[in-house]
Amino acid sequence: MPRRRYTREFKLSAVQLVNEQGYSIPDAARSLGVDAANVRLWVEKLSTTAPDEGGVALSGEGALKAELRRLRKENARLLMEREILKKAAAFFAREQP
Repeated sequence: MPRRRYTREFKLSAVQLVNEQGYSIPDAARSLGVDAANVRLWVEKLSTTAPDEGGVALSGEGALKAELRRLRKENARLLMEREILKKAAAFFAREQP
């Protein structure tokens, strides 16, 4: 069986699933149809690079900005999830006899 090759864009999308969208490594691997060990290696290798920076390793201020951007996205997602849960709790509290 020949060895599969993955493009850099595919690897970066796997890393983004883990870092920006909050997927666990096994969940990201399962959704992409690849081995979790591959995704883990890609996360370790590519987490400090940014595709919009031309693949240059971030350090200092660039790393801080990338981390801040990731945390803001995660915060927005968590706020949205909290609102959904609040609405669901209110809905089920009203339905009780």
